[in-house]
Amino acid sequence: MTSNISVTSRQATKDRAEDLARWQTRLNELRAAHHVPGATLSILVDGEIHELASGVLHQGTGVAVTPDSVFLSGSVAKIYTATLVVKLAGDGKIDLDRPVVEVLPEFATPDPEATRVITPRQLLSHTGGVTNDFNYDSGRGDDCLAKYVEAARKVALDCPPATAVSYGGLGYVVLGRLVEVVTGQTWDAALKTHLFTPLGLERSMTLPEEALSFRTAMSHLGAPGGYPDPAPAWDLMPRAMGPAGRVIVSAGDMVRLARLHLDGGLAPDGTRLIPADHVAQMQRREVDVPDKWTVSADGWGLGWTLYDWDGIAGYGHDGAAVGQYSYLRVVPQAGLAIALMTNGGSARMLYADLFRELLAELAGVTMPAPFAPAAEPPAVDYGPLLGTYRREGVLITVSRDGDGPAHMRYEFVDDMAHLSPPLEMDLLPVTDTVFAASGAGPSFSEDYMPVVFATLTGRQYVYVGMRATPKSA
Repeated sequence: MTSNISVTSRQATKDRAEDLARWQTRLNELRAAHHVPGATLSILVDGEIHELASGVLHQGTGVAVTPDSVFLSGSVAKIYTATLVVKLAGDGKIDLDRPVVEVLPEFATPDPEATRVITPRQLLSHTGGVTNDFNYDSGRGDDCLAKYVEAARKVALDCPPATAVSYGGLGYVVLGRLVEVVTGQTWDAALKTHLFTPLGLERSMTLPEEALSFRTAMSHLGAPGGYPDPAPAWDLMPRAMGPAGRVIVSAGDMVRLARLHLDGGLAPDGTRLIPADHVAQMQRREVDVPDKWTVSADGWGLGWTLYDWDGIAGYGHDGAAVGQYSYLRVVPQAGLAIALMTNGGSARMLYADLFRELLAELAGVTMPAPFAPAAEPPAVDYGPLLGTYRREGVLITVSRDGDGPAHMRYEFVDDMAHLSPPLEMDLLPVTDTVFAASGAGPSFSEDYMPVVFATLTGRQYVYVGMRATPKSA
């Protein structure tokens, strides 16, 4: 006689198989519709991880994407570094509220007072005032982070520490160097020792040569409306930027890292890697963000971007690396984590369409409507907004011709000059300080890129991509 439990179990298995077939179909359809060459999708739901793949790793070779393929994760690497730092804090090796310079004497900024007070907690939550786009190449040696931190002493702050949020990759390189000092290992080795190995992350790595052992996604670049071509280079970042922007990983391994956080710091075998209260700290709001649209974040924790979907809390991160885009979303109350990795095309559109469906079905989440200009544009005093804004690696010019829309030119300079040609965007008002920029491209935003003006400590700033850039003229 068959038990009711067995019948229920078989039905649940059948239902999940049907779900997986539906999700695979939607991944295939949406990937093709948005001209993304290849993508992998991993979903942790009901305690099980499901991995799907679609398309090709390389438009030139036609090699198919498989669930175990690895992609550049871009800034999702910051979650790996943040997790490692918080783990070491739980081990008593790092004090999140002790000034960095007391442990890392070579750390400095041009502002001596800021240097004296900046803490790991501030760097983790992007409230340390350090900038993002200092793409300094300090070589391939194991001393590359030490050399980078030394060179960064001359780099101006975006804003005073503890006054506002400004997305800062430089701070994550400093955190990576802090890891090296307290562990006696390179950041790369410490990540393997403390996270990759105990979590069983067999398709996670930090160095390009390590990716040669795996099916690896090629970067692709091109105009919207068609499939992009393979990029001239797979990745342009120097080794030192690893803690801020280079972990090479499968979507399944990214979800396995998220499971560590969902499980309160426990490894799959039940070993405690991070104290539960430290895991909770990472998910606790450290700061509100004025730009609530670029990654749909309402605030920032320690590493994690934080979401409030009509009362349903979540956390995650986005990443970009030379045409490869990754997205991670976690919904604790549903025990759900979803990771999407792509290698070009209108990736942001694929993410928005696919995650809108999956989050609604699996967690009851309603994602916000796409960011757009106001139906009835408000009156705007453009005078205080016009001018030149400058931070390390980026020059932004806001101008206006007559009664037409304001215009923004976003230009990479200094060590970032080779990354991209200037972006030219019209600014369409949402409020008198928030604008929808057209022309950024569907890899960066669904339709419009948010541009937010704010006054911080008496000085005018503009936020683009969550980076605070001060007005210089």
